[in-house]
Amino acid sequence: MGEKFSTKKYKIPADLFTPVSIYLRLRDLYRETILLESTDKTDAENSKSIIAINPIAGMEISANKEVEIKLPLQPIKNIENSNPVELFELFQQEIQFENECSALSLAQGMYGYTGYDAAQIFEGLEFSHQPNTPILRYRFYQYVLVIDHFHDELILLENQHPNLNSEKMNIISAIQNKDVPVYPFRLEGEENTDISNEKFLQNVKKGIQHCLRGDVFQVVLSRAFSQRFQGDEFQVYRALRTVNPSPYLFYFDYTDYKIFGSSPESQIILKDNQAKLHPIAGTFRRTGDDSKDFERAKELLTDQKENAEHTMLVDLARNDLSKVCKNVKVSKLKEIQMFSHVIHMVSEVRGEFVEENPFKLIAATFPQGTLSGAPKHRALQIIDENENSARGYYGGCIGFIGFRGEINHAIIIRSFLSRNNQLNYRAGAGVVAKSLPESELKEVEHKLGALKTALRKAEKF
Repeated sequence: MGEKFSTKKYKIPADLFTPVSIYLRLRDLYRETILLESTDKTDAENSKSIIAINPIAGMEISANKEVEIKLPLQPIKNIENSNPVELFELFQQEIQFENECSALSLAQGMYGYTGYDAAQIFEGLEFSHQPNTPILRYRFYQYVLVIDHFHDELILLENQHPNLNSEKMNIISAIQNKDVPVYPFRLEGEENTDISNEKFLQNVKKGIQHCLRGDVFQVVLSRAFSQRFQGDEFQVYRALRTVNPSPYLFYFDYTDYKIFGSSPESQIILKDNQAKLHPIAGTFRRTGDDSKDFERAKELLTDQKENAEHTMLVDLARNDLSKVCKNVKVSKLKEIQMFSHVIHMVSEVRGEFVEENPFKLIAATFPQGTLSGAPKHRALQIIDENENSARGYYGGCIGFIGFRGEINHAIIIRSFLSRNNQLNYRAGAGVVAKSLPESELKEVEHKLGALKTALRKAEKF
């Protein structure tokens, strides 16, 4: 019945450490070390940052649907089943724990991402462009460091097994090392894009025609950008977390590529069988003047086009949750949230999850309507017909999924993918029948504002 682990908990004084400084001490010692940060230090539930160390099991699916899995204490093997729901269920069966409780749950699950192109599996589609990185990748880690900002504690969770060597003392020693290795970063050459301004405006016009014909109510069209660099891209993450502090900050280092960002939007949250979606739709640019921004927020709440778009995506969220939940309801509607460069309208949709496998919830809600459109299946086809490159990571989701049924995943937006000394980033706009092409082009620029500011700031660290 699989391998049985015992999760142990150790407390370490944390007042002299930050998540970034700890991560910098550990990342060169252990491969695939990942960082997730919280910017909320006042809420006991949401004030934890996480560093996961030393993966001992995992699964990934390549763009051509080749599946690679590694079960604990077994060699890597390839299998034919590319259904992520069934793959996760295999790990639920093969990884057991002697002690299960909420205090240990962050070590009793998998950390990783589901890229946008995994929608091909969930929706039965074949996209024209395929990414050069896996469309799905999750890992089960031997160690999880939990930095509890609310209680000012550093907790080391260790998944112990008789056939695993312990690295606990080495990790503690590395954390307490006074040296923090920092390396410079610099940009090289000019920014490139896969779609010119003119072509993007044409795509928006096509999207409007699809809406007028009734093919879709909304479609989210994006464009990709790239920038060459030398040095350490972690400096860009450091800059981004200060330029655009968001509910979800993350840095996932997979050695040959890295995904990092500051996302304002959750894909799905599941705890105690309560599932939550937070659709964000409706975007105005911030002015830099708080009083003017307050007026802009009031304008956003009364804007017909933005409200119609938001209501449509709230309905889509309700429909998605209803596939795997009961008692689905809208618990918050059209609340204003301010971010560094934009103002967003946000709602909350809740439901009671009725399945055993939490990955079914990801599948039911993927990709979020705010990154695809409605109806979702047709919107995905229109996106594929008009965009010039695979979205890859962008518009997917990233975070934690627990074997006991917890999920906390962010949508991968306001984010970078780093590979071969090139940073890739992307942004999109929701197109509806009343869209103005120039306004949608400007919306993309506004969403890229924090990323471009972070690139410039990273050179100064």
